[in-house]
Amino acid sequence: MSIPATTEHATGTREEPPDTGAAHPGDRHRLTATQGLAALSLDAMASVAYGPESIVLVLAAAGAHGLGCTLPVTLAIAALLAVLVASYRQVIAAFPDGGGSYAVAKRHLGRRTSLFTAASLVLDYVLNVAVSVTAGVAALTSAVPSLYNHRLGICLGVLALVTGVNLRGIADSAKAFLVPTAVFVGSVLVLIVVGLLRDAPASTEAAAGHASALAGDATTVGALLLLKAFAAGCSALTGVEAVANAVPSFRAPAARRAQRTEVALGALLGVMLVGLSVLIGRFHLQPVEGVTVLAQLADASLGHNWAFYVVQFATVVLLALAANTSFGGLPVLMGLLARDNHLPHVFGLKADRQVHRHGVLALAAVSSLLLVLSGGDVNTLVPLFAIGVFVGFTVCQVGMVRHWREERSAGWRGKAALNGFGALLTGVSAIVVTTTKFTEGAWLVVVALPLLVLLFEAVHRAYARIGERLELGRVPEPPRRCHSVVVVPVSSLSRLTSEALTAAVSLGDEVVAVTVTHPDPEGRRAAESLRRDWELWNPGVELVELPTPSRSLGRPLVDCVRDLTGRHPDNRVTVLIPEVEPARLWQRLLQNQRGAVVAHAVRRDTDAVICRLRFRIEAPTGR
Repeated sequence: MSIPATTEHATGTREEPPDTGAAHPGDRHRLTATQGLAALSLDAMASVAYGPESIVLVLAAAGAHGLGCTLPVTLAIAALLAVLVASYRQVIAAFPDGGGSYAVAKRHLGRRTSLFTAASLVLDYVLNVAVSVTAGVAALTSAVPSLYNHRLGICLGVLALVTGVNLRGIADSAKAFLVPTAVFVGSVLVLIVVGLLRDAPASTEAAAGHASALAGDATTVGALLLLKAFAAGCSALTGVEAVANAVPSFRAPAARRAQRTEVALGALLGVMLVGLSVLIGRFHLQPVEGVTVLAQLADASLGHNWAFYVVQFATVVLLALAANTSFGGLPVLMGLLARDNHLPHVFGLKADRQVHRHGVLALAAVSSLLLVLSGGDVNTLVPLFAIGVFVGFTVCQVGMVRHWREERSAGWRGKAALNGFGALLTGVSAIVVTTTKFTEGAWLVVVALPLLVLLFEAVHRAYARIGERLELGRVPEPPRRCHSVVVVPVSSLSRLTSEALTAAVSLGDEVVAVTVTHPDPEGRRAAESLRRDWELWNPGVELVELPTPSRSLGRPLVDCVRDLTGRHPDNRVTVLIPEVEPARLWQRLLQNQRGAVVAHAVRRDTDAVICRLRFRIEAPTGR
């Protein structure tokens, strides 16, 4: 007889609980819609610092004629942004347990495709942390050149700060980063509004003395150049998927709050991207070496004054903190992969503050390794960035097309057409980004993706084998009573020995005390002394000597356990290891660790149950 395997949802979706106004347990450690913007949108918000610049740098190859196409290219990106926001709103509603592209692909495109999508998202999230931190520190060292040689240490310090805040919970991270996010968004919106009211730049001091990156003899703007500019500018769309990946992090009703956050993110990002592009054309800005386009726009709109430095400082802070998006999205995704047996189950555990602590620590560890390998240099990491997210975008759009075709709800044709158009745009962008950056290091991502999928598959096979041995999904045989033998290793007589034997006779039908003896004179004297004391004590438990020519503790005990098991196959053998629990943490250094050695040997070579009895030594009062 078999038990049907339980699933979270029979169809991959579940209804959102009604909003009764009552507080749900743990809600104070979850996100509101406003906090969601601070916790999950920093990556997307910060991308306005380099998204328009990426477009301008590509179009500059075609000279002034090319820069004239900045606004049309940005409008195309904004249109794609609208498609993505509309799509991910539907993803949130259909998959409120989070997972985004992974969840869509798993349901509609098969397990292999979902694993490929998950691998691309994992890589993108890890790279986002490294790129965000290095970009923020690069902006800081540009303002303070004396810090340049210390950039790796600063990067690791920023990463430690973001990690520490996220270990306290995603709600706490949102509260901590809410002010920097508000300052950045507010300053950029003010910059745009003031700039639209000006007829001419207020200042060009920031770009003065810097060489122009504009090609002077190029006049042709070809389709390939526009496509490359579009793909480069799409780097501003990274982070749009993070809200859909982390829906469970929101307060109830989680799906509706996440949808509001997604729309707010899309609206703010779209307004800032288009507004900055309009100002680029209005002020006829050219890319120059050593000064960002955003810095030039702040200079032209606000003047070279305190407001200019507010924008720059807010940009530095937000770029450095943009890594928080990954800390909000990736641990939830890893939790889903763990639930599906593609990652170790430890990644599915949550701490008291609704934190996937092991996912946060794993992300921090891998990101710090990337920072060390790159030396904190942003240019080393940027070519690897944004490939994975476009793969996720494309798979998600294709999956949603199949979703609408299967559901066939009202207006499904239009929704499917919208997602299909989005899949075409993001698919083309993924191909262009990969090919243009392949020789610059993107080949590492292309190689890493299948390796990560193979890792997921290996973990899944391991769990499948474990499940077969445990007969998961079947009704097990009824429990039966077996003869229980408890083995207690002893080396001397003490209160610890008495406590161990008391516990043993309470646990088993038969108790055997064993001691390992050695043939050298010292060993023989110790054995004789223990045997004499044992006979005088007469605890009612037999003492068995286990002679061994070596100084090994584990091997003689393992042979004893095997002998007891072989003598009576129905025996259930328990090895009870008595150990002292010191009053002070540092006093553990004084212990000989024999218990750990014995436990390791028994666990490795036998099926015996290991019970480690802790005898606590209380600290003296008044100290």
